[in-house]
Amino acid sequence: MHPFLRQRTALALAAALCTGALPLSAVAATHTDAMLAQLQALVERVERLEAQNTQLRSALESDRLSENEPELATRIKAVEAQQQALQSPASKLIKALEGISVEGSLTGMVQQARRGDLDDPSAGHSRANYRGDVAATLPGGTFGKNTGKIFVHARFGQGEGLALRPTYTGTANSTTFGGSDLDDTQFTLAQAWYQLDMPIGNASNGRKASFTLGKIDPFMFFDQNSIADDETRHFANNVFVHNPLLDSGGDLGADRYGFSPGAIAAYEDARDKALPWGASIGVFGAGNGANFSASSGKPLVIAQAWVSPRINMLPGTYRAYVWSNARASNFDDSAARHSGFGLSADQRVTDTLTLFGRYGQQTSGSARFNRALTVGGELDGSAWGRGADGLGMALGLLRTSGRFAAASVAEIDTYGHAARGAERLGELYYRIHLNKHVEITPSLQYMARPAADPDAKGIAVVGLRARVGF
Repeated sequence: MHPFLRQRTALALAAALCTGALPLSAVAATHTDAMLAQLQALVERVERLEAQNTQLRSALESDRLSENEPELATRIKAVEAQQQALQSPASKLIKALEGISVEGSLTGMVQQARRGDLDDPSAGHSRANYRGDVAATLPGGTFGKNTGKIFVHARFGQGEGLALRPTYTGTANSTTFGGSDLDDTQFTLAQAWYQLDMPIGNASNGRKASFTLGKIDPFMFFDQNSIADDETRHFANNVFVHNPLLDSGGDLGADRYGFSPGAIAAYEDARDKALPWGASIGVFGAGNGANFSASSGKPLVIAQAWVSPRINMLPGTYRAYVWSNARASNFDDSAARHSGFGLSADQRVTDTLTLFGRYGQQTSGSARFNRALTVGGELDGSAWGRGADGLGMALGLLRTSGRFAAASVAEIDTYGHAARGAERLGELYYRIHLNKHVEITPSLQYMARPAADPDAKGIAVVGLRARVGF
């Protein structure tokens, strides 16, 4: 008999004796046999219960069903099986989604200019377009201390935007994404790359090397800027989105959408939290090598070093880089190697104001302009109770190269005008934050001396951009 049951039986007998339910004299004299029979029956019942309990525990120790096990055990196992069946799909889905992140946006923009500012005034003086971006980051496996990730980016859109009179500016609307079929949405797999992060030394000491390989947007890894890097939220004119020599000037050598196959090696040292720094080098397909229609020889090579100090406890990043593109084109469309260097800086100077600056200079090659300077800033709306809004302004100079200036004077019939000095640009926007998903941004751009033509009238462009993000 189980010790607990023996104890309860003894207590019950003692209580019966004490309360007179079983008089001692009666027990001793006339009811001894009856009491012993009742005790024997109680003992046998307790032993049967103990045996059933042992059998039930033994049956529950196994997940298998048997026709010989107690009915209660069968029912319990059936309920557990139903619960596991209900939980299994959800748990499998949760496990499958671990480490996966998805983000995207849909941006639409309409711009208007005076008819005299257009390349073809008869085509109308306003244009609208839209562009969507969806990007997913997936786990790419672990190799000891090393961790991999996969990045996939799809882009779609329609609309080419306004076609302006000749300017050095590549486009006044960097959100456009049109294709050869004007009646259909253009779609492309913009990026698809794999990155392996390799901690150096102790995994938590802040040093690591990374290697990236695939189809890449080079500007994700080089010439970045916190407030002059995203045409869907900040400046729309591409001279303020990237280094103008690489983008508007064409030295990047990417495909028509700005992407290239390539490989990047990078090092980062964040042991000093107040002064992290790093360096990287990238090799990308250029010219026809960027769209996989030619060999990958003669690539674009770009190397960058950066440092992120905190000035008065406010963050900022300063980048310096050099590049060389063996498949670039001169202003007369002849093939040549173009090389240059650039600087990109962003610094928060107060809790509400961030400034940026970029400088680029070509050191070899003959482009229409060979030096570029852009500066500007963004002020959030905290001062007027709209902290999530942003007021941005930028100014730029694109300096004509000496060779193009001389050629434009000698062959004015070919180039249409004599270029000298610099094209001057400005952009002003106000980003209205409606909620965490929706922003609307009116903007104004002005290009003085377009294409460095001193006799050309300035070009003004008014725009309205809407963005939905998730």
